[in-house]
Amino acid sequence: MSEINVTPFVDVMLVLLIIFMVAAPMLTVGVPVELPKTAAQALPQDTEEPLSVTLQSDGTVRIMETEVSRDELVNRLRAIAAERADDRVYLRADGVVPYEQVAQVMGALNAGGFSSIGLVTDVGGPSLDDQN
Repeated sequence: MSEINVTPFVDVMLVLLIIFMVAAPMLTVGVPVELPKTAAQALPQDTEEPLSVTLQSDGTVRIMETEVSRDELVNRLRAIAAERADDRVYLRADGVVPYEQVAQVMGALNAGGFSSIGLVTDVGGPSLDDQN
């Protein structure tokens, strides 16, 4: 018999697929935030772990999972920016947070040395066309 048996190969691939499907959601930052829904596409991923700043519904600010006061936010961001090669940061803001607070955090990110700010949203929400 000179044929290749692909059944074990398919079995292994399905097991790996299940492992990656279970492990992928665990790789995100674990701060609970109710993100607003938009129709925007996701940004491409890079090799360096992206810096994530979270603005929670109660107004607290977190860099990755560490809570930071607003007074020391710019200094912390400058120290982080000095160590990173990429100036990209992802801002995750709860949907109930007023726009003024989001704009203040975005200003602090810019003052801290991050010029490329991506706003994180959930995909699948209403678009502007749906509201008209």
